[in-house]
Amino acid sequence: MIGKIYDEALSNGQGYEWLRYLCKQIGPRLSGSTGAQKAVTWTKQVMEQQQFDRVFLQDIKVPYWVRGAKEEAYIKVGKQKTKVPIAALGGSVATAPKGVEAEVIEVKSFQELRDLGKEKVKGKIVFFNRPMDPTKLNTFEAYGRAVEQRANGATEAANLGAVGAIVRSMSTSQDDFPHTGSMRYGTGVPLIPTAGISTNGANLLSQQLKANPNLTFYFRQNCETMPDADSHNVVGELKGSENPDEIIVVGGHLDSWDLAEGAHDDGAGCVQSMEVLRILKALGYKPKRTIRAVMFMNEENGLRGGVKYADLAKQNKENHIAAVESDNGGFTPRGFGIVGKPAQRAKALLWKDLLAPYGLAEIGPGGGGADIGPLAQTGTVLFGFKPDSQRYFDVHHASNDNFENVNKRELDLGAASMAAMIYLLDKYGI
Repeated sequence: MIGKIYDEALSNGQGYEWLRYLCKQIGPRLSGSTGAQKAVTWTKQVMEQQQFDRVFLQDIKVPYWVRGAKEEAYIKVGKQKTKVPIAALGGSVATAPKGVEAEVIEVKSFQELRDLGKEKVKGKIVFFNRPMDPTKLNTFEAYGRAVEQRANGATEAANLGAVGAIVRSMSTSQDDFPHTGSMRYGTGVPLIPTAGISTNGANLLSQQLKANPNLTFYFRQNCETMPDADSHNVVGELKGSENPDEIIVVGGHLDSWDLAEGAHDDGAGCVQSMEVLRILKALGYKPKRTIRAVMFMNEENGLRGGVKYADLAKQNKENHIAAVESDNGGFTPRGFGIVGKPAQRAKALLWKDLLAPYGLAEIGPGGGGADIGPLAQTGTVLFGFKPDSQRYFDVHHASNDNFENVNKRELDLGAASMAAMIYLLDKYGI
């Protein structure tokens, strides 16, 4: 059966063309935007056209942040200005209309910043310049150790009187693409503007500071937080023939950052999830349990879709036995991370020999995924699909996360891998 799943995915896969439409005809899909609403309408239509047993929407309210006119920034030494690429971080406030210009304090950690104290930081722009650790083979581990700068840097800087925060992009590449991503303000701190700077820009600023400690940095951004907007999770399902009340979820998040097409993050996961149901249906497989493909909304800057899905599952007394999420890009499959009890993990490990011939050797304890995470509270076993991670942070949250950077065969292999895991979960339970 697993062989048939791979044959169907690699011979007749639809995910790549679905992704082409999502990226090229709809494009960026930040929560609350017109693109997000178009994506909801379109994915619902796709699943209805596939004649899944049921397709429906779940209503949610989502944050709505708008970038506005393109940002600008430069390093100023005397009368010389050198432009550098920046992107406002999601949730940031705008600068004053004329922008912000100030001297710069460069730090690698929050503790280093705190040790400087208010006297040295007040009135300055704080530049957080800790790179992702290149020695970590799992780039998600490196990301996890660097991303606090983006999430909480503005709060740490504002606490000491800074007038702005600039954060090195969370990327393993040295390039001119600034990476955005969500940030949050702590309670009671001044709201100062904050932006990501490209890795090349960060390197240049750091070099210039060593030669000219009194240089100034200027940036202007025009973002705005609007009232919460109406949106939806999109759900398609194949009804179980024996135990329909036991539900298995496979999903990705439909929203994406506004800089690009959201191909790897997470258009890939969405089309792979729809493809799982299409593959099983095409093979004439009648699942014992109900299998749902869920397009979650608002993973990037709020997680409202994942929380709402879990709340409704609890409210409706639904029994979700397992959930699989794809939100690590559409690259070559490597395995699955499992979150569950030891006995549940042990059962999944029994399938390793069935999956290893298809390149899925990395199966064991690990993360499940942000959107399915809230389901864990009710005992759902979580499976995070793990593709190869080496190229993901070249494009993550940046303007080059476009359709052209997705390989069809890798995408199809990922859909087949997820379908194989869903099949095993359906056949044997967990």
